[in-house]
Amino acid sequence: MQAKFNLMGALMFALSAGLSGCGLPAVETGSPDVVLDTKPISGLEIANTQCAVCHAIGRKGASPHSDALEFRNFSKFYPIEHLGEALAEGIAVGHPDMPVFQFDPAEIDALIAYIEAVQDPRET
Repeated sequence: MQAKFNLMGALMFALSAGLSGCGLPAVETGSPDVVLDTKPISGLEIANTQCAVCHAIGRKGASPHSDALEFRNFSKFYPIEHLGEALAEGIAVGHPDMPVFQFDPAEIDALIAYIEAVQDPRET
């Protein structure tokens, strides 16, 4: 019986050691910081939660804030690919009462991809 448990322990060790190098995150039992949801970040979701209070974020409609440019018209005034640096460092441009935002790289990529997707095709 002891040999069976040793074999089982050796298999468990080999399996866990083999998985540790496969790119999966290590999970500690009982850790409160375990993230189970690996849903990709959505540029639309970011725009809805962070930007839509002031900006029209879709292909139609007026911005709720009169001084906030519609997302679909950004390319008329800015090269969209240059927004990444401003979003990373804390965007401090736009309408006079625009809050300062800082986004992480994945959020920046998602938001820029979304902004590019809604540009007025006549302007790009």
